[in-house]
Amino acid sequence: MRAVLVIFSTIRTALLIIAAIPFVYYGIAIFSSLRFFFRAKPRTREFLPPVSVLKPVRGLDLEAYENFASFCRQDYPDYEILFCVGDSSDPALPLLEKLQGDFPGARIRILIGTGRNATNDKVAKLARLVEEASYEHLVINDSDVRVEPGYLRRIVAPMAEAGTGAVTCFYVPTEETSWVQRLQDVGMLSDFYPGILVAWQLDGVKFTLGPTICTTRTRLAEFSGYGSIENKPADDLWVGRLIAERGYEVVLLPYAISTVPDYQSFRELFSKRLRWITVMRHMRPWGHAGLIFTLGLPWALAAVAIEPTAAVAAGFLGGYFAVRCVLTLLVGLAGLRQRGVWAKLALIPAWDAVATLIWLTSFTSKSISWRGHKYAIVNGDLVPAKPAGSNSAVGVRTVAGE
Repeated sequence: MRAVLVIFSTIRTALLIIAAIPFVYYGIAIFSSLRFFFRAKPRTREFLPPVSVLKPVRGLDLEAYENFASFCRQDYPDYEILFCVGDSSDPALPLLEKLQGDFPGARIRILIGTGRNATNDKVAKLARLVEEASYEHLVINDSDVRVEPGYLRRIVAPMAEAGTGAVTCFYVPTEETSWVQRLQDVGMLSDFYPGILVAWQLDGVKFTLGPTICTTRTRLAEFSGYGSIENKPADDLWVGRLIAERGYEVVLLPYAISTVPDYQSFRELFSKRLRWITVMRHMRPWGHAGLIFTLGLPWALAAVAIEPTAAVAAGFLGGYFAVRCVLTLLVGLAGLRQRGVWAKLALIPAWDAVATLIWLTSFTSKSISWRGHKYAIVNGDLVPAKPAGSNSAVGVRTVAGE
């Protein structure tokens, strides 16, 4: 009997040690965040090459006009804006034409169609946009992005260094009008961005974030450009990875742009995050499995179930919440200067519960949904659940006098 008790005691101790592993991860995340946001910033000389801003568009996002118009108000000497829609029936086309009329001083071109038959419609549009761009330096971003007038100066500046292959940055919501949007923001500040900063600390930045990518035609051509990844998911991650693999630095700026939330319900948020993490499971299977040791809430609850004492509850549950709050405040308040972070700290356990459920669900997810279409991921490629129509019409509209 004594031997049995010793065995059970050993197992219990081992499980408590395993349950403490997320605290190691959180410690690394706090250190990484401190080092990233508060390191000495090297001075970058002013670098203002001509820039082509590339925007693939499909349908109308919320507040699309204001998003697009913010790019027409840039404090930058020489740049053009290229939009690409699938065909002339796209509802965004009249709005883009209005944009041309409202900003006659901006150089705006509207491309219609891609001339390609690709599964990833966004990447097919980007392939054509790169071909049509007038300039070597490219700034690529999504249609839900809104920026300040100094955006291009800030994003392009690091490209002055010869070893820089791409630049990317964080993003925060323009506003939060529901608890679902606040929950998403807590997830970004407490979970997604800390994970990015841990990756930066341990392995460098080998990815880019879709809301903003700055690179050059030359860097894209070195891996055969967007045409080589037009049937893959997560084009932003692929661009960063393929540029980094060629020995160039991918710079992550301590700077955030704004995006308009594209989800209105918990179901839409769950579907969006499940799509992200399912893609990650296919791109980085071992890293995806390792996320189990970053999920502090279930491990803290497991520790209390194993050893239901006040000391264990205070150490694991109390310690978990305290460390998560510190990390969220460090990233959201001190790092990204976002307002209202204090008021959202109570949502951290709710987000962690949702994140755990999404992670578990991802192991059973066999397809992803994007803009009303379903795709399977087969050998790293997107395969439409239903045949996608060919996007073959090609045209261009140019602002008068260009």
